[in-house]
Amino acid sequence: MSWPVGDAMNQMTDDAFSTRRMVSRPPVLAVAAIVGVMMAATLALWAHYGTVVFYETILAGIAACF
Repeated sequence: MSWPVGDAMNQMTDDAFSTRRMVSRPPVLAVAAIVGVMMAATLALWAHYGTVVFYETILAGIAACF
């Protein structure tokens, strides 16, 4: 039985242990931008309307579940 040596062995090792990114960079940046905009909008609404509106929204959502 012959074993791969030299460059052939290195190529097999590189292929077996190569790490690839599961997600490319642009979709991750797009999701991060969307989340950032949503958080900024939430903070702006909270600053403008106060906590009462958010409390009422949560209560309405819980009431809708029952």
